[in-house]
Amino acid sequence: MTETVAIGSYKDHERAALDAAFAPLHLDHVGALADLPQDVRESVRAVAYKGHRPFGAAEMDLLPALGIIANYGVGFDAIDVAAARARGVAVTNTPDVLNDDVADLAIAMWLMQVRETEHASRWVREGQWKARGEYRLNRQASGKRAGILGLGRIGREIAGRLQGFKMDIHYHARSEKETPGWTYHADPVALAAAVDVMFVALVGGSATAGYVSREVIEALGPEGVLVNISRGTTVDEAAMLDALETGRLGGAALDVFLNEPDIDPRFFAIPSVVIQPHQGSGSAETRAAMAALQRENVAAFLAGLALPTPV
Repeated sequence: MTETVAIGSYKDHERAALDAAFAPLHLDHVGALADLPQDVRESVRAVAYKGHRPFGAAEMDLLPALGIIANYGVGFDAIDVAAARARGVAVTNTPDVLNDDVADLAIAMWLMQVRETEHASRWVREGQWKARGEYRLNRQASGKRAGILGLGRIGREIAGRLQGFKMDIHYHARSEKETPGWTYHADPVALAAAVDVMFVALVGGSATAGYVSREVIEALGPEGVLVNISRGTTVDEAAMLDALETGRLGGAALDVFLNEPDIDPRFFAIPSVVIQPHQGSGSAETRAAMAALQRENVAAFLAGLALPTPV
């Protein structure tokens, strides 16, 4: 009987690699655990998890021999880590291997928003360049003031890239960090008021829910741009939509949303918003590295070895 369950929408090649390594039982979603026979549930020691549905105490209690939940992704806010620790269950994630892709997309979305590349491309494709002439002037990207909200691994990668754009770097974190002279702000409102564009690179979870509050959004102002590559929960989405629609926020570039993929249709009618389908880590190379690291964590646990990337 299998010791491993793989939960989530794995690609065919990811599933094949899991099968070769562990011959796991595959489930589409975490709610399907309750449908397994008791003897099967009692044999499960490891879960390879890929999804955003909550994996909490009730689900863990269905697996009395569970020892590890190996998450596919750096964000593990769907997993109740406190409940796992209380039950002696290790939680792992896949950090670092996706930092470059996520930071790259953050910069790309910012450039798309400021230089209006999506609209300019449509101008050409629809024949407007030939019929009506040059596309309208937009705004310069380089040489402005950039704020990083959350100076972790990904936040630092974003800041490093922004230095190449001659940006003045500001940041907010729980405490002041060692940096190459970047300006620290103890309060997110103060950070927003000091910059032209703010990149949200916070971890998800209850501690950061609504961290980009209405006050932060108002401080960013009618010329400011908000870029979010963290989680949709980190931003007061209703306040952001209100501010975008009324011009109190200059623009946004978003890879994450509440209730994704069923996002608020108000976004579609706002031309100053760049929308991406939560694809920050979505390159073939990075997803392969994430899947491999997840398997390494499961294999290490089953072999009684130190876990490569425990939470």
